[in-house]
Amino acid sequence: MTVRIKDLPTAADRVSEITGRVTGKRIAVFLDYDGTLTPIVDRPERAILSDEARAIVRSLSTRCTVAIVSGRDRPDVEKLVGIDTLVYAGSHGFDIASPDGRSIQREEGGDFGDLLQAVIARLHRELDTIEGALIEPKKASVAAHYRLVAEPEQRKVKAAVDGILADHTDLRVTPGKMVYEIQPKIDWNKGKAVLHVLAALDLDGDHVVPFYFGDDITDEDAFAALSGRGIGILVADPSDPAIDRPTYADYRVRDPDEAVRVLDSFAR
Repeated sequence: MTVRIKDLPTAADRVSEITGRVTGKRIAVFLDYDGTLTPIVDRPERAILSDEARAIVRSLSTRCTVAIVSGRDRPDVEKLVGIDTLVYAGSHGFDIASPDGRSIQREEGGDFGDLLQAVIARLHRELDTIEGALIEPKKASVAAHYRLVAEPEQRKVKAAVDGILADHTDLRVTPGKMVYEIQPKIDWNKGKAVLHVLAALDLDGDHVVPFYFGDDITDEDAFAALSGRGIGILVADPSDPAIDRPTYADYRVRDPDEAVRVLDSFAR
């Protein structure tokens, strides 16, 4: 069941209520990265995790399972977070690995490698002349960022992406915040990745309450997957027009700083 984001209760004001829901149970915490642990920035490489946030996540990971579920390439987000005791799911959950490299290993879309390389080359041909356009290759997808593209030119980025989808019906695009993520069209997303991690670690029973923190449309798959069995916390700026859209989350926080403070309350 969905509600409007603006109608969600604020997690920072309901910490006691939230902790009461998990009394006597184990928890598992799943965290998006960009826009959730760090603010959205103009260029992906500038999204640096603060020392405070890293310390809080590390402390929490000593008490429960913590996983990062990011649209970034897995090695990229592993390097940015810099904590080797976490589970990492990169490329929107298409590439998953556990700290020991054995108990959880899953790769989706591996057969699409050659096609994605061709898509990357095509995007460069069509977008490299557009000032501000940024192409981000990943293991199982490619992202076309247009945050720095002048508004009149943004339609050219969309046209390039639409052209690729028209020519390759086995690909899909996942829209994000000023980015088009081109992925293999297979039945996999962040929600399925979260459920896979829970099952692989024997955390999918009634004795565990999973939390998911996210900020974007791609995180709705995880909120939906955990609806009724876990707790979803959405990072949403009250001034963002998207505050009126529906969500499967249970609570909201206003920004990454508030998200980290709520995490700190769990760690304590």
